[in-house]
Amino acid sequence: MAIKLTFEGLTDVGRERDHNEDAFLVLEAYDLVIVADGMGGHNAGDVASSMAVDRISTFFKHTESEDSTWPFHFDTNLSYEENRLIGGIQVANKSIYHQSSQPSAQEGMGTTVVSLCFSARDTMGYVGHVGDSRCYLLRDGQLSQVTRDHSLLNDYLDAMPDMSEERKQAIPTNVITRALGMQSTVQVDLSRVPLEKNDLFMLCSDGLSGIVSDEAIEAMLCEGGDDLPAAAKRLVDGANEAGGEDNITVVLVRVEDVTVDDPEPPA
Repeated sequence: MAIKLTFEGLTDVGRERDHNEDAFLVLEAYDLVIVADGMGGHNAGDVASSMAVDRISTFFKHTESEDSTWPFHFDTNLSYEENRLIGGIQVANKSIYHQSSQPSAQEGMGTTVVSLCFSARDTMGYVGHVGDSRCYLLRDGQLSQVTRDHSLLNDYLDAMPDMSEERKQAIPTNVITRALGMQSTVQVDLSRVPLEKNDLFMLCSDGLSGIVSDEAIEAMLCEGGDDLPAAAKRLVDGANEAGGEDNITVVLVRVEDVTVDDPEPPA
């Protein structure tokens, strides 16, 4: 089995912030992409998001061999790639929590994270996330959200699914309930996406998803065909044109081809 991928990433400070607390990484050698959106006073958010990206990517490099030593429990009910995602995010959380617990300018810092890796072995995309940075999938011109925000609003909706629109409007939409660095351990949500040719994945910070509607994002992704750099720029420009209230980060991954081995003929 084999998959062919193309990647593009872009970040922008936005129109109302004086520095960028987002971080992203495209690690093509490991078919891995990461977006992190930092938070904390005294510019600590950019430290947390950079640490998340660095620790996750380093963990992937150190676990390239399946004989590697793992610092956390290896869950045999999950795939190797899912264990790598969880392990990398947990390592990042431990490092950020340790530093954020020390009396310093980084005290109390944290970050969201969404990470996507691919497996040619089972032609699958695996998503791990904490917080409200999102992963979307555009398939056959239709956009769907893969991840679910760890937010106060979603927690309320879980408890009260029949909540009225009026009560929903009264709940702040920008309060997250899970992030790296908040506690010594973290629960990582996982998603699995069987890959199809021409799938387009988008990872983003809430500087995009919190200000541009899913319908507008879908239209911008569909416009212009296969030109990923142009699509990423359209999305960032669209968020800035809508106000640019936050840092904006977008990473795009297109599945150019998926090859499944032919079954061996019977003896």
